[in-house]
Amino acid sequence: MLALHGILHDKPESALILFRYLTREVLLTMAAVTGILLLVIMGSRFIRYFGSAAEGDIPVTILGSLMLFHLPGFLELILPLAFFLGILLAYGQLYMNSEITVMVACGISPSRLLRVTLLPAAVVAVLVGLCSLWLTPAGALHNAATLEEQRSRLDVSLLAPGRFQDFGGGRTAYIGSFSDDGTLMQDVFVHQQGRRGDDFIHNYVTRAQRGYQETSPQTGSRFLVLEEGERYGVTPGRQETEHLAFERYTLRLGLSRDRRELDSLEYATTEELWNDDNPRAQAQWQWRAGLPLMVFVLALIAQPLSRVNPRQGRFAKLLPAVFLYVAYLSLLLAVVDAVGSGAWPVAAGVWPVHALFLLIGFGLLWHSQRKGMR
Repeated sequence: MLALHGILHDKPESALILFRYLTREVLLTMAAVTGILLLVIMGSRFIRYFGSAAEGDIPVTILGSLMLFHLPGFLELILPLAFFLGILLAYGQLYMNSEITVMVACGISPSRLLRVTLLPAAVVAVLVGLCSLWLTPAGALHNAATLEEQRSRLDVSLLAPGRFQDFGGGRTAYIGSFSDDGTLMQDVFVHQQGRRGDDFIHNYVTRAQRGYQETSPQTGSRFLVLEEGERYGVTPGRQETEHLAFERYTLRLGLSRDRRELDSLEYATTEELWNDDNPRAQAQWQWRAGLPLMVFVLALIAQPLSRVNPRQGRFAKLLPAVFLYVAYLSLLLAVVDAVGSGAWPVAAGVWPVHALFLLIGFGLLWHSQRKGMR
């Protein structure tokens, strides 16, 4: 503490040293909080994707790509909260160690401390803006297109040997094993249900020694080609049974080019939302543009809330601060929904919410300065 007192009295270098010291404390704490929150959220999403891969809905090879493109969407929400908690915990520790008391004694005013805090807040706001305005919609579009492509392909390469699995079109398949290069299937069993011009559901069971997938270069249609097998057709409630022995039998899987249009506003670029007068588009644009502003508002709220008595502990005001953040985010989401549904005017939008919590921050700061920093 004596070293800090001596440094702050060295006027030419005190401002730079103070900035580096406070910024390092805040950013290190923010990085720790970000890592923990990111690990929890990404772990939960990874478990969901891994379950889908285990069911054969998506291939394991795209899991890494899906998680990578989800990262901006996680960061745009985690970084404001992590920076908010970083200020609370870092400054709270400084109050506990009476370091801010030394700064005040050396002439560091609360307004100057706020200016130092807003500098790293600007960096965090730029990162959040990059995520919310550009990276998040681009990543969401990439993941949606990837998953839609997997659904439209109905690729039999998704099937795992030794298991009964659904691979689209009302088909259930069982494969004994794959060849070393993964192109040839051994001991293939396929069950399919369908209607054949009447109201009865027909069940078809096909068994083959070998099978492989091929694509028509002219039409883009994909086929499952089975060799050396038999096909049985039965209808519940009827005594007739169909039997067909074949050397080569082909099942049409679908078109590789068939895909649904991805026109959700979640995937639209920020420029497209800005030029769209639809209330839902404007609500989405205001949500994206408001997230960087949220960083500055939270920084203003966090500084006075970080002031604690050494006997209270650094976590004394953490719970009220988290409740305030939850109220901020919940009210913001509620107004975004109201704007999108037309229940709240687009001209007002989400900005009154930011203004309200900005006033709360100035009120807390004024109250803290009025009491004085001890």
